[in-house]
Amino acid sequence: MNPTSNVWRNPQFRLYLNSTAYTGIAFAMQQLLLSWILIGILELPATQVGIIQAAAGVPGIFLMLLGGARADGRDLRSMLIQIYSFAPILPLLLYIVVSFDALSVWSVLAWAIGMSVVISYSSPAQQALLSNVAATTVQKAVSATTAVGFLVQMLGLCVAGTMDKLGLLPVLGVQAICIMLGALAVRRLPVQNAKPVSSSEPAWKTIAAGLRAAYRNKVVFHVLGINFVSSIFNAGAFMTVFPFIIKRVYAGDAFLLSLMMIIFYGGAAASNFFMMRVMPLRHPGKVYLIMQLSRILILGVMWIQPPFWLMAVASIAWGLNMGVTMTLARAIVQESASEEFRGRIMSVYSLGLLGSAPLGAILLGWIIESFGTVNALLPAMMISLLLFLFGVLFTGVYRYQSPK
Repeated sequence: MNPTSNVWRNPQFRLYLNSTAYTGIAFAMQQLLLSWILIGILELPATQVGIIQAAAGVPGIFLMLLGGARADGRDLRSMLIQIYSFAPILPLLLYIVVSFDALSVWSVLAWAIGMSVVISYSSPAQQALLSNVAATTVQKAVSATTAVGFLVQMLGLCVAGTMDKLGLLPVLGVQAICIMLGALAVRRLPVQNAKPVSSSEPAWKTIAAGLRAAYRNKVVFHVLGINFVSSIFNAGAFMTVFPFIIKRVYAGDAFLLSLMMIIFYGGAAASNFFMMRVMPLRHPGKVYLIMQLSRILILGVMWIQPPFWLMAVASIAWGLNMGVTMTLARAIVQESASEEFRGRIMSVYSLGLLGSAPLGAILLGWIIESFGTVNALLPAMMISLLLFLFGVLFTGVYRYQSPK
């Protein structure tokens, strides 16, 4: 049997998953740590939380494209080793600040910006590397990677959710250790046979060439655009609105927030394990747009402030929905991008995910304080309908047929 016919039998792919698992735990912890330090420990209002979350994400927006430009034609393994070897310094510095009881908005912001830079700069290289190790099973490899990523996110959230009981120091220590283990795990990957790239070409020209390549492929361009707009209000709602709903509507603490985020990612992981059984899909764009539309019902249930058990069910359904849309968007872009520009195009994809979050944080933070916590879900519901109609009527995404 061809060793690439089953993604789990690919030894390089298994090494890739191992290398991303440790860093995935640390990066998953970051989301809950930042939200709860600002909301639960420093007790800041939603408007300030949104601004700080946005400020933490802005530097990563610019470095995301640079990371994609650096990834094309280089040894991705060496690049990731360098980034992950530096990253543990950041939680260790905040560890020292907390030890001296000097935690402040500025120290948290510095740590958050640093971690955002690490995540943004490493993401394109990590995603481009997947295509190298996945051989001909790109859709299934993306689904498997996403599913495992959600599982390690759940583990990271379990650890971060103990900060109220164990204290912030042990949790920051675990974050630093996980990144160190991730750097060591990357070393097990084989050296990539990268084509040398001329160092005389300015970075902005390399980035511009990648942007032009993404624009010329209309399916890629439209998926990137839909994903970006969707992420502003949907990923933004999860990052900014969801923690306030748990704290204000259901009087929850860090542990309850972590539990709700865990079941959300549990739903996302479950959807990806199911998708692995049915992939490759012939028309992934059609499913992607239908899932955009179905999200309206899920958020509508949350908007009516249901009993807690129904809120938990809606959170699982939201995770199921997000797991499908995130995987299909990435799979369409990944399998459609040419090898020459793949790192840069994947950096634009990652930019849509991470770059949209600061915009959503500012806008939704203002909506929370101006119109009420749950009313900040309404924009996501309206945008989901508009994106479905746009995708079906004005793009080729609905009719897209996978080349794999």
